[in-house]
Amino acid sequence: MDMVAGRVWADERRPIRHIDWVLLLLIVVLTVVGLVLLHSISATTPDEAAFWLVRVIKQGATAGFGLLVIVLIASFDYRFFKVYAGFIYVAALAALVLVKIPGIGATDPSGVAQRWFAIAGLQITPSEITKLCAIVMLAAILSEIRTPEPTLGDLVRALAVAALPLVLVFIQPDIGTSIVLAAITVGILIVAGTRLLAFQVGVIQDFQRQRLTAFLDRANAPEDAKYNLDQSLIAVGSGGLLGRGYLKGTQTNLDYVPRQHTDFIFTVAGEEFGFVGAMFVLLLYALILWRAIRIATLSKDPFGTLVAAGIASMFAIQMFVNVGMVIGIMPITGIPLPFLSYGGSSILVGFAAIGMLESIHMRRFS
Repeated sequence: MDMVAGRVWADERRPIRHIDWVLLLLIVVLTVVGLVLLHSISATTPDEAAFWLVRVIKQGATAGFGLLVIVLIASFDYRFFKVYAGFIYVAALAALVLVKIPGIGATDPSGVAQRWFAIAGLQITPSEITKLCAIVMLAAILSEIRTPEPTLGDLVRALAVAALPLVLVFIQPDIGTSIVLAAITVGILIVAGTRLLAFQVGVIQDFQRQRLTAFLDRANAPEDAKYNLDQSLIAVGSGGLLGRGYLKGTQTNLDYVPRQHTDFIFTVAGEEFGFVGAMFVLLLYALILWRAIRIATLSKDPFGTLVAAGIASMFAIQMFVNVGMVIGIMPITGIPLPFLSYGGSSILVGFAAIGMLESIHMRRFS
């Protein structure tokens, strides 16, 4: 066996040699930043500090488990998921149906949305898991195309597969995740060779319409629809260049920004660490997207390329919409910021997606 053949053999037999350590480092740094920002929220009194410390510990424990998820998924050949894509997809659809059944799915305090299962004190959100399941299913279908671009039949099949979970998520109602699913579909179809794809959403509820249009016509929007936007803009704008300092954010510590630990956590970075801190967070996301796109281009087969492209699309739309709604250039849709926003399902799905990317990267020679 000559030297070149021996190296190829080693690459194929030991995929662990090709872990993307840069991607792992970026995820760890971003997660730590998220824990720091979460700790800063509403920590003005001993009782509040203790309450949020518990949430920080819980989020940290979830992230620690997420690292194990990365190892577990990366240890599998990503092509394994292609074989069972149909079962994964059907399971995701079943979960989306079950969560809407009274007595099985849990309803939020407003009594409007029914989006998760309450199991042993934990909230499991099927719509979050569905994003990754949809990526695998769409990639499995489109990777079998043998023409330069998808035919009309291929396009209809892919759109049908995407439409089922999208509709089930939309009627929860969860317009934010619906947007993410639509963006994932567009991203995968474009990478698969589709030249043009247009989406039209149907009729949405009044409260959703008001949230979507508040950023366009703030003067005439209802007060409750534009309040979140006003408070987030105040928080980000007051940070200036270097910020007010850690634990010194007025909007953050006095709890002026609603749902700051989930949808509006980026306001903490803007207020307490200023423009520099906010740009640092955005740089981390840009580097993660770069690594995901790089993995897509290096993949040995179309399935790996499409999965990586779908994951990149998922992270990109969540980052763009979340940060955009905080600074007033995008509608308020309730999309969490990956690896920063508080929430077990969201962060675990993010880590699972990283595990998929690592699996693709590790096996690019085999």
